Amino acid sequence: MKIALLGYGRMGKTIETIALSRGHEIVIKTSETVTNDITKADIAIDFSVPSAAFGNISNCINNNIPVISGTTGWLEDYNQIIDLCEQKNGAFIYASNFSLGVNIFFELNKTLAKMMSALKDYNVDLEEIHHTQKLDAPSGTAISLAEAIVENHNQFKSWKLDGNEENVLPITAKRIENVPGTHNITYKSEVDTIKIEHIAHSRQGFALGAVVAAEWLIGKTGVFTMKDVLNIG
Repeated sequence: MKIALLGYGRMGKTIETIALSRGHEIVIKTSETVTNDITKADIAIDFSVPSAAFGNISNCINNNIPVISGTTGWLEDYNQIIDLCEQKNGAFIYASNFSLGVNIFFELNKTLAKMMSALKDYNVDLEEIHHTQKLDAPSGTAISLAEAIVENHNQFKSWKLDGNEENVLPITAKRIENVPGTHNITYKSEVDTIKIEHIAHSRQGFALGAVVAAEWLIGKTGVFTMKDVLNIG
């Protein structure tokens, strides 16, 4: 594949290394917004910044270039991208996290929320920890986890960063140097604590998942998720 890397920070550079090792070619590298001719590429991988993501993804879809995005913090425009993709018969995958382990963790979180829904003695907390360069809080992964809990646990109507309101799931976001990503969900009562946690040891898992998703998307049309790529859930 000829790949356009939209976003050439730490993640973009890790994706480049893995893509090259799998026999692909990087034809465009840009730090934020694409200024090159996107049609040089077979597919685009967007890990830019929230302010650039919508323009990058729209540009790809308008030029019939399949695109996957792991940029978070822009999802207020997500439905516009879905509409555009359907209008243009494009191909698009968004994931808050492309790691195989995290996507399995998503399913565990959903199942546990359903199981705990009837147990009113447990308080629920969600915590995420990332490196200090991460621009958004809470993380996209934390938001995906929180939304799944709200959907599957009848105690909650919404989530909120640092929230302490009734029927609102609180999310705690911490920024610590050199932490690729940690997410944990804790159910605590007076008698015991149940906790599930995912700890990323490096960016390799995220980057590999993004390249695998790009390989899978080639030749397809529609809007997909990592569940489709990995055939889980």
